[in-house]
Amino acid sequence: MASLKGAGTSLPNLNLNGSKFVTKHPICSVSPRKASVSVSVGSSSSRFSCSNSRIMASSSVTETQKLGIKIVKNPPESKLSDLGVRSWPKWGCPPSKFPWTYSARETCYLLKGKVKVYPDGSDEAVEIGAGDLVVFPNGMSCTWDVSEAVDKHYKFD
Repeated sequence: MASLKGAGTSLPNLNLNGSKFVTKHPICSVSPRKASVSVSVGSSSSRFSCSNSRIMASSSVTETQKLGIKIVKNPPESKLSDLGVRSWPKWGCPPSKFPWTYSARETCYLLKGKVKVYPDGSDEAVEIGAGDLVVFPNGMSCTWDVSEAVDKHYKFD
């Protein structure tokens, strides 16, 4: 649940849950102007636009590369479909810590979980979690520190 303020009006207790259509907005039903609100919660951010008595929500997609690991946060479903992610094999594990070496490039999409990946030779971690599309390079050795059980689709190239 979230409480939003924007365009001079408060929208209490919206249950966003990834829904596109959220609620009617009183200002939009009487005014032709557009209003928008940006909301950040943790590492996620969303933008809400108001027009013609609807508030539309969209998650922002961010792409980063850190220590050789590429992460796309909140990829659109169209990208996941184009890649065939839902047909890839699944793998999961409980909270644990273990070393891993990639003998091929791996692309994975995390359905749930939270992990800190420590590439060998670095004290820095790369944090990944549910909703992330991640590419690990061939030959990378690292330690996975799983703090929340992982469920993911994966593919080796």
